[in-house]
Amino acid sequence: MKLSSNDLRRWCRVLHRDLSFLFSGMVLIYAISGIYMNHRDQINPHYSVSRTAYNIADLPAQGAFDREAVEALMERIGADERYTKHYFPREGHLKVFLKGGSSIEADLASGRVIYESLRRRPLVSTMTTMHYNPNKWWTWFADAFAVALITITLTGVLMLKGKKGLWGRGGVELLIGIAIPLLLLFLSK
Repeated sequence: MKLSSNDLRRWCRVLHRDLSFLFSGMVLIYAISGIYMNHRDQINPHYSVSRTAYNIADLPAQGAFDREAVEALMERIGADERYTKHYFPREGHLKVFLKGGSSIEADLASGRVIYESLRRRPLVSTMTTMHYNPNKWWTWFADAFAVALITITLTGVLMLKGKKGLWGRGGVELLIGIAIPLLLLFLSK
């Protein structure tokens, strides 16, 4: 049985439509998390970081800082994470590590306390983790997604005929779409 060009285009439309709907969620997830990853120098995709400064006049002396004194300081500044450990990186400076990555730094002489609170970004963090290929099963899904994107692209290119198709405006746009990333890659070297 011979496949006519109209039959080929009809099958391209069916494949293009069905694969587009099936994988549109992943396209959105990769696009949104990709924006965060592109700008990870300006915004942490995994954590929201906030720094709050306090001036506390009556901090205990370095020798008196035990776990109970640290937990009392945590209560005064409203640090709700669990205590992990503390140490003095230099004379008169306290560093406290809290569960989940938050921390407290205190200059005991001046009473200046900095509380750095980290809060996980649940949705964006999970989406961004997908870019790192977290496990074997994800590799298989990501490969299927890549094949689907190739299929969606090829069926989209072959679907239209005439002036708007591959041999008309569509072909020019395809060449521009290939040239721009290559040009940017070449210019970045």
